[in-house]
Amino acid sequence: MPKNKVEIIYEDDAIVIVNKPAKFLAIPDRYVAEKPNLVDFLKKRYGEIFVVHRLDKETSGIICYAKNAESHRHLSKQFEDRTVEKIYKVLVEGKVHQPTGIIDKPIARHVSIAGKMRIHSSGKPSVTHYEVEEYIGGYTLVQANIKTGRTHQIRVHFAAIGYPLMIDGMYGRQDAFLLSSIKQKKFNIGKYEEERPLMSRTTLHSWQLTLDHPATGARVSFEAPLPKDFSAVLKQLRKWGN
Repeated sequence: MPKNKVEIIYEDDAIVIVNKPAKFLAIPDRYVAEKPNLVDFLKKRYGEIFVVHRLDKETSGIICYAKNAESHRHLSKQFEDRTVEKIYKVLVEGKVHQPTGIIDKPIARHVSIAGKMRIHSSGKPSVTHYEVEEYIGGYTLVQANIKTGRTHQIRVHFAAIGYPLMIDGMYGRQDAFLLSSIKQKKFNIGKYEEERPLMSRTTLHSWQLTLDHPATGARVSFEAPLPKDFSAVLKQLRKWGN
């Protein structure tokens, strides 16, 4: 079980909304079924659980599961019809010059690197709308609204337009963030101590999910606040990054 606890944000007879901790699987691992994952966690609590959509292991935040087959069908159709609104908080490298924009680039699997995606004309249509929330030093905090749900979509799209995620070992330039990288000469550490990263996973958080409730039909919206690691990075950037 990861250090961060699984938080149930909302539940009723039809759905359960979870704030997923980073580095916790959303579904069982394909090769090692024993790895901690939300499906197993929720099944122990509720019995039957149906997967509606997914988040990458390193991504934190809002995810929805169905409690019965009818709710699953209803929600799956909403995702298929793209009536669900999924907004992410994303910290990217550089100053995104357009305050709002649309990234419309097809995404395909990489031909030689397993698990990696790429922009290619043979790929599936993929659309990401974005809006700049804050400029912090040499980085930009962005809200990204994905209109399609492709694997690694946000990571691939922002890397493709020259603004990779601040932390992204696959598509970016670093796999962790060290405070010394911005404090530089003002950073002190003991002679025999090793600096621990403030954050060591992708700077991507599923912040808000809006959908039609499968039982009542009401339009409902849920939010998950930024977790401690993400908030700590933003706090230090605001303090030292300018």
